[in-house]
Amino acid sequence: MAVYLLYVALCILIAFIGSNRKFGFWGYFFCSLFLTPAIGALVLVASDPRPKKLEKCPKCAYPLSESATDRQ
Repeated sequence: MAVYLLYVALCILIAFIGSNRKFGFWGYFFCSLFLTPAIGALVLVASDPRPKKLEKCPKCAYPLSESATDRQ
């Protein structure tokens, strides 16, 4: 029983670390749950972070560059 709890705890830990990554919490949780936590950790390390949302001008909805948003 303790082995199963440790397995699920590792899956939750990997999912929590990956919550701001490309697949999100549930993607990493199910990946590590159905495969293994070791495979889930490898997928986590190999994935990219989520892309940042491009901010738009509130008046004309034109996309602003990153340098323009840093000056504000």
